[in-house]
Amino acid sequence: MPVNRNALIRYTTIDKCLRNQYRKWTLEDLMEACSDALYEFEGIDKGVSRRTIQLDIQNMRSEKLGYNAPIVVTDKKFYTYDNPEYSITQLPLSDQDLNKLNDAVEILKQFQGFSHFSEMTGLIQKLENKIHTEQSKERSIIHIDTNENLKGLEHLNALYQAIQSKKVLRLEYQSFKARNRNSIYFYPYLLKEFNNRWFLIGRQKLKKNKFMTLALDRIHSVEHQESMEFLDDPDFNPDEYYKHSIGVTVNEGLSPRTISIKLDRTHAPYVITKPIHASQKMIDNGPNGITIQIKVIPNYELERVLLGFGPGLEVISPPSMRKRIGILTEQAGLVYKK
Repeated sequence: MPVNRNALIRYTTIDKCLRNQYRKWTLEDLMEACSDALYEFEGIDKGVSRRTIQLDIQNMRSEKLGYNAPIVVTDKKFYTYDNPEYSITQLPLSDQDLNKLNDAVEILKQFQGFSHFSEMTGLIQKLENKIHTEQSKERSIIHIDTNENLKGLEHLNALYQAIQSKKVLRLEYQSFKARNRNSIYFYPYLLKEFNNRWFLIGRQKLKKNKFMTLALDRIHSVEHQESMEFLDDPDFNPDEYYKHSIGVTVNEGLSPRTISIKLDRTHAPYVITKPIHASQKMIDNGPNGITIQIKVIPNYELERVLLGFGPGLEVISPPSMRKRIGILTEQAGLVYKK
């Protein structure tokens, strides 16, 4: 039985509701939740009928989709899962699914030699790991560092669709420094992940000449503004924009600076095998450690990376960066060479 996108959104929404055992869900509650989800993800504002939700529940209960969901009715009006551990997202893959995934992986492997598909290597490994786990029932070979409790991930799809279709967004946003939420109109250009957090890059309607970086975990709501004209920037190139930066913060107006860094022998191998930045160059490799240079625009993320090496790192130049790291190191109670 083929499942279209709207139906899948409804099924996953109903599943999410019924897994919440701390609330009682009527048919009307499920209708409202599904209507909100369809509006958020697809921009559909027609709502969902009572009959549609009843058919969705019937399909989820049946074997048509392989769910066999244990949906029961209590007090003749409240819907819930008879098994509180159940979720349609945790169903094991069928043999047919596994065979199809195997075929897909083999096809994807054919593209790994092309530079345009180099980033697919991680995806292929995830798929192979999933297939191995399901088929052998053994422990996973690969463990991906994820944070399922991270706030804001529910907005990813809506933001992706807005960037793709070039839609203006109305965001309810509250930075860590702000006491209250602010409503802003935003032109989204890019989604970027760094250090297991997601960020949205674009321009605010009232500040068209300045790029802004918004953390998804500080976004409280997302609305597509269909009637507003989108301000595109065809010259925006993410690779060039972040070329001289670490992380997501780009201090516009500043030029890249050459920073010389000395690391002791304990930390040297980690920096040699995983450079701090693409511009990293080896200046000296002695018995007590190494000296490297990177050409970057100083920002908060760079400071965090350098401080992570503790007393095993010394910034040699420029003097301003050396002084800054020295102050931060002393505040952290670490020993730093002056």
